[in-house]
Amino acid sequence: MRVLVIDISKCNGCYNCQIACKDEHVGNDWTPYAKPQPDTGQFWMKITDMVRGTIPKVKLSYLHDICQHCDDAPCIPACRQKAIYKRDDGIVIINPEKCSGRMDCIHACPYKTIYFNDVLNIAQKCTFCAHLIDQGWQEPRCVEACPTGALKFGEESAMKELISQAEILHPEYGARPRVYYKGLPKCFITGDVYDSKKDICLPGATVTLRDLATGKDLTTKTDSFGGFWFKELKAGTYFLTIKAEGYQVRTLDNIYTEKDVNLGDIGLDQ
Repeated sequence: MRVLVIDISKCNGCYNCQIACKDEHVGNDWTPYAKPQPDTGQFWMKITDMVRGTIPKVKLSYLHDICQHCDDAPCIPACRQKAIYKRDDGIVIINPEKCSGRMDCIHACPYKTIYFNDVLNIAQKCTFCAHLIDQGWQEPRCVEACPTGALKFGEESAMKELISQAEILHPEYGARPRVYYKGLPKCFITGDVYDSKKDICLPGATVTLRDLATGKDLTTKTDSFGGFWFKELKAGTYFLTIKAEGYQVRTLDNIYTEKDVNLGDIGLDQ
């Protein structure tokens, strides 16, 4: 059974995978695997820039949207023409010769990775380049084109260790996807500590973050510019304490991590 593991932390946003997919499928008819992908409007491998935080505390990550080739793919039972099937190797294919253009599969896909071709009147999506795999290729074009090794494709049995370090998107969908993500960005809390009277940075201050749901504390020191970061945080509510020798203790409560939080400049009084 084939799987794809995407390491977000290794992706540098070069878009090679997206371009390689276009190069392989635009203008090329790979029936019965897929009809030609349109020049515009479809990205069977789509890169989305995720800008997180606020200036100057900003992180940039790249999310890869691709058909998840689910073991319990909702698109398969939704197709009344029986045009969608899962191969023995786990790859999910829309047979373009059977598709009648009803778009039921598009509405059924919770990951929104199935497109509609208005000209051909068919639904289309990633095939993991099954036409190449069946010719002996070891990986799809998107994986071959990745210069950083962020994309890995292969047999599930041979990639167990890598899979154990990754996670799937939206497990609540219950679709059991065969695409795994390593290094998915989690929330962060950041800020800068300074002397409120002298208006200078305060390096070496002790910053403690408490998860109010678990009572667990995380502690760090401010850097030479007075900055601090708490990364890879779960969504929740946090309480922050800042201590520095010769200064009054400063606390901030009800910090919510529904999204990344930049607390900005935090002044301490002597």
